Amino acid sequence: MGKAKILVVDDEKLLKWSLEQSLLKEDYEVFTAEKGLEGLGVFKDESPDLTVLDIHLPDISGITVLEAIKEINRDAAVLMITAFGDVRTAVKAIKLGAYDFIEKPFNMDKLKLTVAKALETRSLKKEVMHLRSQMRSRYGFESLIGTSAAMGKITELIKKVAKSDASTVFLQGESGSGKDLVAKVIHYQSSRADRPFVEINCTALPETLIESELFGFEKGAFTDAKAMKKGLFELAEGGTIYLDEIADMKINTQSKLLKVIENKSLKRLGGVKDIDVDLRVIAATNKVLDDEVRTGAFREDLFYRLNVIPVSLAPLRGRKEDIPLLARHFIDIYNREFRKNTKGLSIEAEELFLSYDWPGNVRELKNVIERAMIFEDDEFIGPESLPLELSGIKVRMRDLKAVEIKLPPDGVDVEAVEKELIRQALDSTKGNQTRAARLLALTRDALRYRMQKFGFLPEKE
Repeated sequence: MGKAKILVVDDEKLLKWSLEQSLLKEDYEVFTAEKGLEGLGVFKDESPDLTVLDIHLPDISGITVLEAIKEINRDAAVLMITAFGDVRTAVKAIKLGAYDFIEKPFNMDKLKLTVAKALETRSLKKEVMHLRSQMRSRYGFESLIGTSAAMGKITELIKKVAKSDASTVFLQGESGSGKDLVAKVIHYQSSRADRPFVEINCTALPETLIESELFGFEKGAFTDAKAMKKGLFELAEGGTIYLDEIADMKINTQSKLLKVIENKSLKRLGGVKDIDVDLRVIAATNKVLDDEVRTGAFREDLFYRLNVIPVSLAPLRGRKEDIPLLARHFIDIYNREFRKNTKGLSIEAEELFLSYDWPGNVRELKNVIERAMIFEDDEFIGPESLPLELSGIKVRMRDLKAVEIKLPPDGVDVEAVEKELIRQALDSTKGNQTRAARLLALTRDALRYRMQKFGFLPEKE
């Protein structure tokens, strides 16, 4: 990483020189200017990490320079130097976006400390902005992979939801169908993308802690409450709170959640003050909430409040034309992760993928691809690298039982049949013993014993 760039704009030559020398000793790259317009020119040319700017300049005021800098780069860090007692101007500078101000005459060590803090703050802001940009890119609408009619409808709906001001969204779909992904896409493609995305699994929080975790508590609210703590709803201010497995939330907490959504405010545990919260609530479940309402396990009023914009995610078996695209997507991911160059599914493997019902949906497909990529050494993923439920072995065994096998009148050589099956398995896997054993439903040791028995291995191998 290169040196941090600092621009000093001050018309007092001795002070400017002193600042320059002190900052150079701190290993910064320093640029200087005596006038406001000159300083703006240097700022445009060098894009400094921090500008140390005197308010009183001979041509234009430091406030005017600050405004011009913020027009060029609203995230620019500017430290103002003000005359003693000029608080009003300093406050105006802060309102215009200055990082801080320091009064003349100042202690040089104090100024260097303020400069270091300003640069650290700017570095953290840049890192946060970079991470947010990555998240917006990672969870773009293109991450909703599929060309099926079902996926097309869901994507169009999600685009409208993300751009809307809807305060509640309800996601319903089977486990593994992509509810977490959809929630993140809605957040990172909305106007709330620069604010927090807070994810809560309602089954993971103990009943005794869920209220304090969600809504926070005041000091002394209970025995171990040594200090005030903000809840997750407060921490998500301005952003999105994602309540996964909402159907598992206890009735008592459901009641308090409803009040927060309705009133857009909350009280910390042990508190008396209403705290306003501005956020979007996305709730998700793999259960049918209508049934939960009928049995009394879920509040009807909360269900209707959450169900303003329902988004039902289709199971993978209902959009099978998307399976090859999803497989290709995960192969690309694991090619990068495992440093491999797998080109795709073989024709036989793709047929197995399309004929399978995928009870675990997209999550199961991802896990199958990851497993196959670990075992597969060929250019294409073949049936032998797939788990038994996909590879067709169970189907073939079932079909074999349904076939009537008759022993010829003159008998059959069982060992010859066994030897031929082993030969075919080794041929089809190009000699890969692990895959051949899987095709024959044998352990590798059992296969090697038979290979040695029938002469496929040297006697002492």
